[in-house]
Amino acid sequence: MSKSSADQGVPVSVKIRERVLASKQRFHANDNIAEFIQPGELEALLDEVEDKMKAVLESLVIDTANDHNTADTAKRLAKMYVKEVFNGRYVSSPEITEFPNAERLNELMIVGPITVRSACSHHFCPIIGKIWIGILPNKTTNVIGLSKYARLAEWVMGRPQIQEEAVVQLADLIQQKTRPDGLALVMEASHFCMAWRGVKDLDSRMINSVMRGAFLKDPILRREFLALIPQKS
Repeated sequence: MSKSSADQGVPVSVKIRERVLASKQRFHANDNIAEFIQPGELEALLDEVEDKMKAVLESLVIDTANDHNTADTAKRLAKMYVKEVFNGRYVSSPEITEFPNAERLNELMIVGPITVRSACSHHFCPIIGKIWIGILPNKTTNVIGLSKYARLAEWVMGRPQIQEEAVVQLADLIQQKTRPDGLALVMEASHFCMAWRGVKDLDSRMINSVMRGAFLKDPILRREFLALIPQKS
């Protein structure tokens, strides 16, 4: 039997998973697996997720055959997860044009607030918040456009996340792209896993930060960055 014949009937998720396992790479909820997805497979994955979402709705005892409100819910959920909310798992990093620091800028630059949207990997409930990014460039630092910081943040946050890990992932990515003397990130977000379920606390937020290089070593620079961030809600 040929390999193509043997592959027939194998769910696309199984094929992708086997490639990841063969490469000995991690595929946690907040990992990107775009390199293991072949052309056309994302659409097939969409169909597979839709079928499994139908089974979830059946197990919830929802009459999707006769309920006009939920007739297409499985399809909508599949599109939401694969193409929208968790798209950062399945597509490659956005292309970022990098420019040399021709003017040898070396003063603090702050980008933000950038609105970010994610979902907690514990309950798949929304995380919605803002990020501020501080950059201390040097003469070899790559300069990227302001909108590119937002694109990188959207790509990292577009996966099931916990906030503490998400800011570290984003910091690693920006550090790799820009190579500054110092990098600082602050994120403030509301977690619907607390507001919608559990303790149902509508007002609590999480604020956390990552400090790298000069921001970690120089308390004056760190205080300047934090003082220049608008008062958080």
